[in-house]
Amino acid sequence: MQAVLTAALPVFALILTGWLAARWRVLGPSATDALNRYVVYLSLPALLFRAMAQADLRQLADYWGFTAAVAGGIALTFGAAILACRRDGARLTDLSLEGLATSYGNAGYMGIPLCLALLGPASLAPAIITTLLTACVLFGVAIALIEFDQHRDRHWSATLLKVARALLRNPLLAAPLLGLACAAAGITLPAGLDNYAALLGASASPCALVTIGLFLAQSQPGGDRGTVGLMVGGKLLLHPAVTAVLAFAVFDMPPLWAWCAVLMAALPIGTGPFMLAQLYGRDARPSSRAILLSTVLSVPTITALVAWIGRQPLG
Repeated sequence: MQAVLTAALPVFALILTGWLAARWRVLGPSATDALNRYVVYLSLPALLFRAMAQADLRQLADYWGFTAAVAGGIALTFGAAILACRRDGARLTDLSLEGLATSYGNAGYMGIPLCLALLGPASLAPAIITTLLTACVLFGVAIALIEFDQHRDRHWSATLLKVARALLRNPLLAAPLLGLACAAAGITLPAGLDNYAALLGASASPCALVTIGLFLAQSQPGGDRGTVGLMVGGKLLLHPAVTAVLAFAVFDMPPLWAWCAVLMAALPIGTGPFMLAQLYGRDARPSSRAILLSTVLSVPTITALVAWIGRQPLG
């Protein structure tokens, strides 16, 4: 319980900081958009670039069973959420954001510290692989679907050309692809560039959480409560359940890696869906409230999961 609270407390505190800053008028209404653009165009691309540039691509191949279980859990949950949230007139952009929310965990900010505290140093490798699949691959797929919806044309060739151009100009996709190219080519970042990317990228999560607090303080009541409930339930219950089936019944991997996959899948919703909703001009109220609610509810759900893991053999 203490480890879970320790991981969740900074998330609450940063959202509260943003909320208080708006209520006390330390930051005005324009700060929400400015901070979100800072995260989207500067700090998060730096974080994604550095993460991919330092990735050990051999681990993804060597532990293909773990990679497949995590990716499969994400994909199945993403698809199930899109089907569950379908409604008349719903755009693919909104459905993609809702699917992203059910499968995009707070891996870097909560997941890695939790795994290290509960499962030890041996869990670092699977936790990092999960973070890369979540922050880079899943995020990239969601952006591709949104861009496809935004640039849909009568002719497939014209649509694909527009989408390709938009994706290449999108820093959230271009940055990790550039980092992936560096990793594949065996290029080591110079110390100065690495430190620069580390400093800039370190501000991504704190600024995004403060932005959510600002938005919550300024937003009007409303939004689809049913959609919020589906996103929260899908993230905290469906995602870890699907991942557990894949990790234990379908693919072969050490028990510690399997439990790490389940623990990472049980994390609350990360900031990604909110940032994309803001970036593409969609209603960000459902995602912001789902992030806060899932973080609150994750304390008892993850605590129960941790208690169960504690009774299982990990060797």
